[in-house]
Amino acid sequence: MLLLIGSLVEIYAAIVALAPLVVPVAAAFGVDPIHQGIIFLANLEAGFLCPPFGLNLFLSSSRFRQPLTRVTRNTLPFLLIIAAAVLLITYVPGLSLFLPRALGRH
Repeated sequence: MLLLIGSLVEIYAAIVALAPLVVPVAAAFGVDPIHQGIIFLANLEAGFLCPPFGLNLFLSSSRFRQPLTRVTRNTLPFLLIIAAAVLLITYVPGLSLFLPRALGRH
């Protein structure tokens, strides 16, 4: 859901609209709020690059004066890396919570 919304809606608007809906659901499932926020942002950013509607693709195409198909083709390897990172962030909470725990803030 977050990937789809991230590709269709600007990230800040998505945060304002969806955070009040997602936070209570995540809390009900016992997801740490810091971890949930990082998952949220990582998914929205990945959606920002997803073809065919990712806003970053259109901005890059316009800025570098390249056809959208070429920009999309060139971003696919990076999208795969981001997808792997999102999976790691989602399913290994220690990656997101290591620093706050190490600093004693959580």
